[in-house]
Amino acid sequence: MLAHAFRRAIKPLLMALIVALAPLAAQAQSTRDGRHDFDFEFGTWTMQLKRLVNPLSGSNEWVEYQGSSVVHPIWGGAANVGEIDISGPAGRIQGMSVRTYHPQSGQWRISFANARVGELGLPMIGGFKDGRGEFYNQETLDGRAIFVRFIFSDITRDAFRLEQAFSDDGGKTWEPNWIATFRKAGG
Repeated sequence: MLAHAFRRAIKPLLMALIVALAPLAAQAQSTRDGRHDFDFEFGTWTMQLKRLVNPLSGSNEWVEYQGSSVVHPIWGGAANVGEIDISGPAGRIQGMSVRTYHPQSGQWRISFANARVGELGLPMIGGFKDGRGEFYNQETLDGRAIFVRFIFSDITRDAFRLEQAFSDDGGKTWEPNWIATFRKAGG
């Protein structure tokens, strides 16, 4: 009799727990496998870059660069290293990005370094949805905290676009400052 009463009392609690946890279980099952999101970029590319000289200053002075980008897969596509070497009237930029995929969250982390400074920056975190990649972090610019956003878009087999933008108002408005277009080398 006591066992029967216990089962009757515990059954509604178990049902409530199952109902409460069902969305979490569905979310865990629906985390998509994005480890191949950057496969489109493997190989050698020509790169055109427009860079805003003084972001978030009210300036509208842009400089342009041209050069190459090469991306190598690592860990079967779950990580990659990209190298850029571009030049223009404002000088030369040699950079490297290291991207790693976090399977539990379904997100990527992108860290960038340029040869002039020689250290990896804070990672951008994000992912791809419907053919568009969005990545964010928080950094400082001239002593003030800003948000940074990368957007990969217009992705095809032979071309794509990357835009970096800064926000100093908590993400309400964004100012693009790095607009790059890539074309498959030899394509």
